[in-house]
Amino acid sequence: MHRRIKKRKTNASGNAEDVDTGASGSMTLLTENNFVGSGSSPTEINNSASTGNCYEVFLSFRGSDTRHGFTDHLYHGLLNAGIDAFRDDDELCHGEDIRPVLMEAITSSKILIPIFSVNYGTSSWCLDELVQIMERKNNNGQIVLPIFYKVKPAEVRYQTGRFGEAFHERESRLRESSSFDPMTLEKWKSALDEVGTLKGYEALGSEAELVKLVVQKALNELKKKFELVISENFVGIDSHVNKVIEFMDDKSHATLFVGIHGMGGIGKTTLAKTIYNKLSSQFEHRSFIADIRESWKHNGIHYLQNQLIDDILKLKSQVHNEDEGTKFISTKFNGKKVFVLLDDVDNVVQLKCLAGNRDWFSLGSRIIITTRNQRILEEVRVDYTYDHKEMDNDQSLILFSKHAFRMNSPPREFKDLTQEVVSIAGGLPLSVEVFGSLLCGKEPTQWRDTINKLKIIPNMEVQERLRISYNALDDEQKQIFLDIACFFIGIDKRITSYMWEACDFFPGEGIEALRFMSLIKVVNDHELIMHDQLRDLGREIVRKENQRQPQYRSRLWDSKEALKVLKDNKGTEKIEAINLSEGSAKGFNEVFQPKKDGDIYTEKQFKNLTNLRYFHMINAQLSGDFKDLMKGLKWLQWRKGPASFEVNNFDVKELVVLELQGSEINEKWEGWRFFKMAEKLKYLDLSYCRSLENTDFLSAFEKLEVLNLRGCERLKQIDASIEDMEGLLRLELGSSRSLHRVVGTEHPVPRFYLRELPVEIGKLKALRQLDLSNTSSLFALPDSIGSLENLEILEISCGGIEELPNGIGSLRKLRELRAYGCHNLQRIMVESMCNLSFLRHLDFVSCHELQSLPDLPSGLTYLGVTCQSCKLPSLSHLRHLKELRLWECIFLQCIEELPSTQLKSSKCSQLTDIEESESQQFLNTPFMLDLLEVFGCESIEMLDVSQFIHLRTLIVRFCRNLLEV
Repeated sequence: MHRRIKKRKTNASGNAEDVDTGASGSMTLLTENNFVGSGSSPTEINNSASTGNCYEVFLSFRGSDTRHGFTDHLYHGLLNAGIDAFRDDDELCHGEDIRPVLMEAITSSKILIPIFSVNYGTSSWCLDELVQIMERKNNNGQIVLPIFYKVKPAEVRYQTGRFGEAFHERESRLRESSSFDPMTLEKWKSALDEVGTLKGYEALGSEAELVKLVVQKALNELKKKFELVISENFVGIDSHVNKVIEFMDDKSHATLFVGIHGMGGIGKTTLAKTIYNKLSSQFEHRSFIADIRESWKHNGIHYLQNQLIDDILKLKSQVHNEDEGTKFISTKFNGKKVFVLLDDVDNVVQLKCLAGNRDWFSLGSRIIITTRNQRILEEVRVDYTYDHKEMDNDQSLILFSKHAFRMNSPPREFKDLTQEVVSIAGGLPLSVEVFGSLLCGKEPTQWRDTINKLKIIPNMEVQERLRISYNALDDEQKQIFLDIACFFIGIDKRITSYMWEACDFFPGEGIEALRFMSLIKVVNDHELIMHDQLRDLGREIVRKENQRQPQYRSRLWDSKEALKVLKDNKGTEKIEAINLSEGSAKGFNEVFQPKKDGDIYTEKQFKNLTNLRYFHMINAQLSGDFKDLMKGLKWLQWRKGPASFEVNNFDVKELVVLELQGSEINEKWEGWRFFKMAEKLKYLDLSYCRSLENTDFLSAFEKLEVLNLRGCERLKQIDASIEDMEGLLRLELGSSRSLHRVVGTEHPVPRFYLRELPVEIGKLKALRQLDLSNTSSLFALPDSIGSLENLEILEISCGGIEELPNGIGSLRKLRELRAYGCHNLQRIMVESMCNLSFLRHLDFVSCHELQSLPDLPSGLTYLGVTCQSCKLPSLSHLRHLKELRLWECIFLQCIEELPSTQLKSSKCSQLTDIEESESQQFLNTPFMLDLLEVFGCESIEMLDVSQFIHLRTLIVRFCRNLLEV
């Protein structure tokens, strides 16, 4: 509710008229102790006005000229914009002296607006106000915005024209008065002269437009009032602000919805507030609805709707329920250009009730939404989504130093400690601020204790903020979150999903929910990533299941704790997952570590682990009768297992994931008779089981979707029964890329015994990825490979393949063909490669025996080539190509049909007129090339890249005959 002083001017009889029209006429000059009001002589005031109200705009005007016209419109325009304005409402009570209140109103108002009309100079009250206004401008720095209503600034300054005539007529009457004071007249004229020089507004056209201009100017000047409180210590926000504002500065004047999402504590609200502060003064109608999640929970949606209505329309308590509020907002706001910040939205219903449709608002409106849940933004189809990222190390260091040391960098003696704390915070602004405040003023010895504690027990203030997102999950999603935090950071979500599906955790929906809530990220297509602070949150939740007795927790991720529980025979039915391996579950390098004498675990240690669903051990052995002990196990990671198998009654029928990396097992291993009963098995990893020679044991696993035989160097054949794996999606053979010989290193190329693939491989209709990299003994692909109708990725890099069969032209869904370093590859027999419309990545780099390339498909975005031809096929149609690498094409003379430019040598200058004409037509072809690398192309003499408007990286090396770029 805007507080207003209400007053009116009366004569002794109580008639409302200007006392200056009387014969005597008051000439009293306004002072702090003797001050009167706007327009005419006031005598009364309401009680609320005498209590020290503060105003932002003071209007001085001649009531008889503009009270019911322009001034009234301006006054209400200011109020509607949320500005506290003082004016003469002509509603004063009788009998009170308002002079101190008028003095307070002028003194407290940041902006003073005298409205000069024809008869303004005939009122002593107006002129006295003007004198005070100019004194406040000169002494206190208050802003004066004069408005010249149907008079010219020069007429006011020099008292000429109609304004001057009225002023001088009044002056003549005053001079006849016995109480005439020449000094007062000089102060009036001096004030009129000074105000006439100020930049103001003239009412020459539309009064409505003038009101808008003045209100907007007032908003700009009062911008600080509307700015939201933001920590002065916040660092590194400008780049984020600029990215969002760049989008919001839309020239189409459309109504835009902008969403900002990210994990808790990342700084979403601070970013949104900063944007709001920068842009709010451009909008007459604006609203910031803070902490919607909590307000909705405690007060209901209609409370938030009323807040929005009050902010925009200045109407209080208009609605009493959700439906009434939605209808009111959707019908009453459509003529308003609004700027609304909806902070911390956690339910799409909240958005639909507060800003459900663009049609609710006038064109040019801006709605900013902050949320932890990206799904909400997608559901309401915001125009722009901004994923707010963590701070980098430098920004974190500055922010931390501001809180810990009240400076931008740490003192020298705290430098190393500061880096350690910043590393723990992981770029999360909330953590950085909390840790900085926590350590402020403490001695280095205290820092060390606090740091050690933070590494073990996360800070409670940070945890409570982050836990809000966790609490919003359903039970299955919480289980997935805790599994990732304890075991699966850095793991392929496709593998973990097999277990979660078997546990009815609904991983498809769950992973998406976690991703939308910014609790995890999925990178490199499939890898699960979680912020360290969220990881610590998950582990702390599990730890608090029983802080002193780990055997009563659901998950044991600390190998020392887990090992102690097992060795002490303290396992309980509470335990669902155990990791006995030091470090992460990913542990790829564990396979290559020296063999140690492993632990032996007996049935006694597993007797009470009746709910175990995930078990990870390395270099260990099981022994004893395991009857009824592993019935619920879904995932077994048993790395570097022994050649012997000393378990009886090993019931693992529910297994869906089995990893035996680096184990000493072979095809006759005793364990297969138990594992073959796992008919639900979807994922089998036998990589680096170097004793395997064949795969006849695989016939039992008909539901297998992923089979990894990488690094099985003695493997001589793939059993024909592979054709029964109708659901197989991924098949991996060969060796680790890291073991392949690289220029400048001496890693040996492993020897492989596998000479051919079975023709039955063509029966794998569901296969999407076939990895044959580093299969040095495999010289040919079967023709049946063309029957793999769903194959998307074919990897043969660094293998022994000598030619690509024609059948590859039938792989219509192929997206990537990687043949890097195939030193034996001579021919590509594919006649219809140009028909592979899905192909995006084609790599023949370091294929030194390759003679030529076939015609290429138009959808390529990456092309890498090494070949012996002097001319490549036409590239003019490759308009999506972003990376082109030409390596050691020693006979290549030119590429005369490359879009937008040409590579050529002097030998290419002998083009026919037709060829030259065809070449030129591609010079202006749109071309997206971002990177061009030319390496060891000895015949090229000139390189022209002048037309590559998108080129960011140009690499030219060992082109010894190159003369000009």
